Amino acid sequence: MPITLPFRPRRESYPPDMWTQCPGCSEMLFNKHLDKALRVCPSCGHHFRISAPTRLAQLVDPGSFRERDAGLVSRDPLGFVDGKPYPDRITGAQTATGRKDAAMWGFARFGGRRVAICALDFTFMGGSMGSVVGEKVTRAAEGALAEGVPLVVVSASGGARMQEGTLALMQLVKTVAALGALREAGLPYISVLADPTTGGVFASFAALGDVNVAEPNALIGFAGARVSAGTIAEELPPGFQRAEFLLEHGFVDRIVPRSELRDELVGLLDVLAPPAPADGGAGSVRRG
Repeated sequence: MPITLPFRPRRESYPPDMWTQCPGCSEMLFNKHLDKALRVCPSCGHHFRISAPTRLAQLVDPGSFRERDAGLVSRDPLGFVDGKPYPDRITGAQTATGRKDAAMWGFARFGGRRVAICALDFTFMGGSMGSVVGEKVTRAAEGALAEGVPLVVVSASGGARMQEGTLALMQLVKTVAALGALREAGLPYISVLADPTTGGVFASFAALGDVNVAEPNALIGFAGARVSAGTIAEELPPGFQRAEFLLEHGFVDRIVPRSELRDELVGLLDVLAPPAPADGGAGSVRRG
């Protein structure tokens, strides 16, 4: 009599949210295992893009993050329409992500040390920097200055938000000015460049860290490869906008895998800033 084996469905018949195909090696990854690996492929090391809340949960001391200005929302002063009105794009992104805009900032602790931290979210309109993102980065820098604590910014962005036109471009100046005040006060600023960090974000605050730390193989640059090559009328070397190339040429200080990033930041903060006040309160912290 034939033996009937238990039915085992093909992988293709599993719910689609159970598996993710790695774009680096084409391996099918079980999402629960991928999440435990911090969204890094265990086969080839590809670093998947992650949301700002996930990023913060991975980096800061558990339960220590306190968000500020969560309710800031972009307006539509230009009445911009590109296939659909800008307010509709904002609403769609808010529904998809549960966030008001593409950045989160607040205060948290790294290894017990109090810091101001801001993280951009590529899942919200490509992490593009409009008025809200620029304002949150600026407020993070101003908050660090007021509290006398270091600043950490994690960038993941396609650049300035085209739907806000000149208002988006003005954020470059505003964020750089806020970082200038932080530097004058001698407070450390660590910039983390995740994939991708491009356009106006790269051309402003993301490139100005006392230490610039990148994740492996992160796309980093101002314009696309084709535009860059056309501008200088020369063929550019392969991978010239990847973190490894920038490390070789001195633009990035360190490349750190995601699993080691938290410890790396804690170590850098120990070097760049003296111990935090015991009560976690405000105070002027200066480097020699």
